[in-house]
Amino acid sequence: MTAIARTQTGVRIESRILNVLKALCALKGMTLGDLLEGIVLHAFDGKSAFSDQTLAQIADLKRIYGLDLSAEDSHKLVEAESQGSSKKAGKTARRVRR
Repeated sequence: MTAIARTQTGVRIESRILNVLKALCALKGMTLGDLLEGIVLHAFDGKSAFSDQTLAQIADLKRIYGLDLSAEDSHKLVEAESQGSSKKAGKTARRVRR
């Protein structure tokens, strides 16, 4: 075992990706943080984080949650404008602290 320090963070992520990740966590009996750490550490080493069986489970979960994105879509995703959005002309409004 290796002792580490963890930091709480708020991360924005595509909704269907999050649904698939959460469902995979439930299947594997692990936390989302543990799953993400494992994926990232494998990626940093140029390795796949998943067995063939887990990849099949992921494919099923992607179908269930309507996730049709792939690695080809990476870096091409644009957040949809929502009604009442504060984004104008491609700029994000910033909150002013008082």
